[in-house]
Amino acid sequence: MSETAPRPTLEAVAARAGVSRATVSRVVNGSDGVREPLAERVRRAVDELGYVPNQAARSLVTRRHDAVAVIVAEPETRVFADPFFARQLRGISKELTAHDNQLVLLLTEDRDDHARVARYLAGGHVDGALVFSLHVDDPLPGLIQRAGLPTVFGGRPHWNGGEDGVRYVDTDNRGGARDAVRHLLALGRRRIAHITGALDQTSAVDRLDGFRDVMADPDPALVEEGDFTAASGERAMRALLTRRADLDAVFAGNDLMAAGALRALRDHGRRVPEDVAVVGFDDMLPIAEQTEPPLTTVRQDIEEMGRLMARLLLRDLDRGAEPDQAGDPAASGVVLPVTLVRRASA
Repeated sequence: MSETAPRPTLEAVAARAGVSRATVSRVVNGSDGVREPLAERVRRAVDELGYVPNQAARSLVTRRHDAVAVIVAEPETRVFADPFFARQLRGISKELTAHDNQLVLLLTEDRDDHARVARYLAGGHVDGALVFSLHVDDPLPGLIQRAGLPTVFGGRPHWNGGEDGVRYVDTDNRGGARDAVRHLLALGRRRIAHITGALDQTSAVDRLDGFRDVMADPDPALVEEGDFTAASGERAMRALLTRRADLDAVFAGNDLMAAGALRALRDHGRRVPEDVAVVGFDDMLPIAEQTEPPLTTVRQDIEEMGRLMARLLLRDLDRGAEPDQAGDPAASGVVLPVTLVRRASA
């Protein structure tokens, strides 16, 4: 049986490149002060020998772990069942991987989970945190602040006075809702209902506000709260039909709830869009294109939101303690645009 080949050392790389050990260390750790010809010799020796830096030793030098905590304030069953989270995590993962950073996924379902996450963050295992799907009473922002970690949030903040000093990435939820309702009005619909998401989340509140912006003084009987799941969309649609059988359109706060609403309408013998027009929000193709009929919806770039969150955090980590540059559009938050995508449901 052959013995495993010894792992290449920093000294072996230095000998191959014909430079000092200190020079190799500076190149491997991304430090300045090494002339490019020497740096290139070191990089070539690293490739030839297959040298892999010792992460623990590297962290002592750089004070970086090259790991980022991604915290989703939802239970595991929700995260792995809803394609929204898969898209956002994919965007985050692509950006972190491109910069040789590891993604550490942390989910929170109850108060014990919050305590566990707080201990982990305070333990110095990661360089920063990306957090999304927060609820109004969620203690995570305070826990993260006490841990002193650079953080970017997904969604408009609702704590500590709102947006000031909080780095976040969001979608134009309110503007997208306005576009959806205006489209329904342009089709001649007047009794327009709204199925909201969970109203302890800012995205749902902003979409409800957008609905109210256009409808001015909507009948309260035409608004029903869901929780962003298909089952809640179906329940809400049945409740709306019971209260207002004459409704002729519905704007659902996301595509999953719109899909549930379509099921309820079909069960009640309502034709879409002839009797009731339906618009969703997200434009998740596995849902929007496979509903019957295909769903008119507001498109948000969920994967790009994830990539941008990771990009902003990595930029902050590279800056260290430097203050934000004057005029930096991402000094607090970035709000991405949306687009209405018209299909057969409205």
